[in-house]
Amino acid sequence: MSLRLRLTLRLLLLATVALTLYGCDEEKQTETNSTGFAGLGQDADGFRHAEPNQPLSFPQEHAAHPDYRIEWWYLTANLEDTAGEPVGLQWTLFRQALMPPSERPAPTPWVADQLWMAHMAISQGEQHQVAERFGRSHSQAPLNTPQDSQAGVMISPFYAWLDDWQLKAQESDSSDFSHLTLTAYSGEGASRFGYRLELTAEGPLVLHGEEGFSQKAANGQGSMYYSQPFWRINGEVTINGETKTVSGRGWLDREWSSQLLDARQSGWDWFSIHFDDGHKLMAFQLRGGGNGDSNDADQEQSADYRSGTWITPQGDATPLASDDITLTPLATSTVAGRNVPTQWRLEIPSVGIDINIEAPHANRWMTTSVPYWEGEVVINDRASGESLGEGYLEMTGY
Repeated sequence: MSLRLRLTLRLLLLATVALTLYGCDEEKQTETNSTGFAGLGQDADGFRHAEPNQPLSFPQEHAAHPDYRIEWWYLTANLEDTAGEPVGLQWTLFRQALMPPSERPAPTPWVADQLWMAHMAISQGEQHQVAERFGRSHSQAPLNTPQDSQAGVMISPFYAWLDDWQLKAQESDSSDFSHLTLTAYSGEGASRFGYRLELTAEGPLVLHGEEGFSQKAANGQGSMYYSQPFWRINGEVTINGETKTVSGRGWLDREWSSQLLDARQSGWDWFSIHFDDGHKLMAFQLRGGGNGDSNDADQEQSADYRSGTWITPQGDATPLASDDITLTPLATSTVAGRNVPTQWRLEIPSVGIDINIEAPHANRWMTTSVPYWEGEVVINDRASGESLGEGYLEMTGY
């Protein structure tokens, strides 16, 4: 078989895998009914599963977990340029195992058992620019480094990359998340956009759920999930060919699982919030799958599963129960032909929260292989209207 033919077959395989595992708009409803949003509720026989009582160990958890089916390194940031104008950005590296560990062939230059996908976005005002890349690797390759592998994550020094998009430790021997550099650019000339940022942690890592196990449905599906919500960010962004100096706050999520969702769950609404008084909040709802003991399929589908974490300025975390969180859509916007909630009310009585969450700009649709909405939000006290903070909102399945 010629080199060109083998390369063509590999590229066709990657494209087929992307469409099969992540779905497309035309097949979204069928896929949702059988395997949850984007196939994340499909069976994962042969893979290791996220469960309670799996102690997390650092810095090892910053690396990849190839025995699990899915994983991501996910950064969002609320920044300002020197004129005081808000800038939002996202960078995410996703990993998807193509087969369980027991079925993986020996590594060769042409064999891959891991599919990688990276998303990058910059938003300012009505501008919203998005890019996406794919890569491949083998979990058992003798050397998984940027020099010999298209994509991957190494622990010492910490380095996560897909081609020249990279999140890495600033110090050459560092394996933790204290000081990182993020670099990602797309396009050329006047259409070039991207960023180079310095990230400094000003607080500790935060474990979500039960010591890092975050339940996602009433019948037990979940993920291993921790965050670094205390990033101080400085650097520069380029949008529409113009480079600007920026600074602000960031939030990085680390999550891995093999069956993240219940098959009935159609998508999620996820919030990360920086309050001006130093508190942080992560909250999400997964639409469907909230009544695991019910015999009524319609009731199970309509019940939502909610969870969250209240974080003090010192980094102390309090898990929030599903029945302590109320999320109510207040207004929708038509985005990419979909009606998407862009204003919410969030109530958490246990910590005295009753806030409005609003997206100043609705056009934050991610035109990627897996389409979704992701953008900046502002936070106001519901009773007084006082500004309380800022954050990010991600919505899938609309």
